[in-house]
Amino acid sequence: MNAASLSISETIQPYRPVRALNRGLNVLQAINQFGSATLSQISQATNLPYATIIRLVNTLIEAGFVEKEPNRKNYRPTLMVKTLASGMNDDSLLVSVARPHIEYLTSKFGWPVSIATRVGNKMVLQDSTHGMTSLTFWNYNPGYSLPLAECATGKVSLAYCDEAELNLIRKGFAESSDPRDKAGLLLTGNGELMAQVKRNGYATQSKNSFTRTPGKTSSIAVPIIVDGSLCGTMAVIFFSAGLSMSDAEGAFVAELQQAAQRIAMELGQATTDMAA
Repeated sequence: MNAASLSISETIQPYRPVRALNRGLNVLQAINQFGSATLSQISQATNLPYATIIRLVNTLIEAGFVEKEPNRKNYRPTLMVKTLASGMNDDSLLVSVARPHIEYLTSKFGWPVSIATRVGNKMVLQDSTHGMTSLTFWNYNPGYSLPLAECATGKVSLAYCDEAELNLIRKGFAESSDPRDKAGLLLTGNGELMAQVKRNGYATQSKNSFTRTPGKTSSIAVPIIVDGSLCGTMAVIFFSAGLSMSDAEGAFVAELQQAAQRIAMELGQATTDMAA
């Protein structure tokens, strides 16, 4: 058998996913999202047994991706985690340009503001001002992810996808066993809802389900568009019990959209300057 035949044969053989690898990646993702977590917190976040968490965390420690905090029962990611993303475009320009604007909005609103981008069928937090305000239940770190169809930033991202990109996302939803992705199929099939987001220039999500405090916050998100293409989303997050969605729309949407336009202009200029 020649090399070409072997390659073809290998690609068509059925395979069984390595469950331990999937579990280990889930644990590493949970620790990274927490920033610092106990074994119990990791177990709860991943729905894995405590004994399994102990083995996986010890494995990650041996591999150099996790370390135990001195004098605490908490575990945190090490700088080795960054090597996993060394081949990715890390949106650092978007973060550096947007940071002064989201800080200004938080100082004006009082509520935290975040920047997120789509990675596959998830929205991934790139930066936020949760640490600037007491009006938050949790200090979310960059890398925290949310189901694409279950957050305001995800709805914005979907609304600004072209048809080819949207078809790929639908395919991913259809092939996923995650019930949250099945909800994505319904959302992406609702053309009127997506068109409404584009007409309004923003999306809303009441009582966010997939946060560290399910149901306690709501959000409004706007697109950041450079040269006709979506390069990120920006959202304000507020207590569901403290502010109605209609009041929040009246208070935040115009300011968010204006800030997004300023960020887009600065991004466009920065990109031009870098290319010169």
